[in-house]
Amino acid sequence: MSTSYINETVVENYRDAFTKALFKNVIVVVLCISINYINVALIQTFCKHQIFYMNPRYILFFHLVLNDMIQVTLTVILFVSSYIFFQINVSVCCVLILLALFATENTPLNLACMAVECYIAICIPLRHVQICTVKRTLMLIGLIWMTSMLSVLPDLFISLATIPLDFFHSRVFCLRETVFQNPHIIKKRDITYIVYLVIVWFIIFFTYFKILFTAKTASQDATKARNTIILHGFQVLLCMSIYAEPLLRQVLQQWFPKNYSDSLFACYILFQILPRAISPIVYGVRDKTYRKYLKRYLFVQDLSILF
Repeated sequence: MSTSYINETVVENYRDAFTKALFKNVIVVVLCISINYINVALIQTFCKHQIFYMNPRYILFFHLVLNDMIQVTLTVILFVSSYIFFQINVSVCCVLILLALFATENTPLNLACMAVECYIAICIPLRHVQICTVKRTLMLIGLIWMTSMLSVLPDLFISLATIPLDFFHSRVFCLRETVFQNPHIIKKRDITYIVYLVIVWFIIFFTYFKILFTAKTASQDATKARNTIILHGFQVLLCMSIYAEPLLRQVLQQWFPKNYSDSLFACYILFQILPRAISPIVYGVRDKTYRKYLKRYLFVQDLSILF
């Protein structure tokens, strides 16, 4: 019995009633619109002021916000389509899954880079301008995408090499496991996630403790940077938790067999949506410079609506 059949059978057995399904979809769509509305305001604020797009820190933040928008939008499309259509074309599912995976794996890498930038700004301030240039920041963003692609694209190539092409013209319930079924993909995914986890958490802890020691004798900026690293660590924790999702699904199915779909919904909100709601708080609200320009942008928008 194939993995795809098992997954679809499990989903079919735990499909929600109409009222519950409508409630869940409304919550997801409202959260998606709210997060993307805030992120659009952050992006437009960034684009309208040179002070931001000439600063590597804000360029990384812009990339994080844009990446979050892509990830939230794609996962919500997959979530809603799973209720409306139940099954979709495998080729379409592959494209959506791959893009969502790129965005998902980009986030912890981007957060690690932002933590390093904070470390350089506080602990090596005299070399910050030389090390953190706009050109190097853009190259770093390209490296983030290349790393994610090297991690994800082999799933597609292995599937194309091992699965009959007719399968890509069929219809399935769109999950990563139903599209990329080869057991070697699962082993590769587990190894990749472990490597990501070790590297990203090493960077987070290293930068946090370096800034912590600096903050004891330095300025208020160091203390603020230390708190920012803590928020990055919490955000990374939520983002990296998605790497344990396959195992978590099995555990939830065993522990809460009657509420399996509700458990999965809670995990989706906690691990996919919530981390993307933190980004605007870290810089859009806490950062004084960004907050000043963001308030100005929102004030102008409110006036344009009134008049």
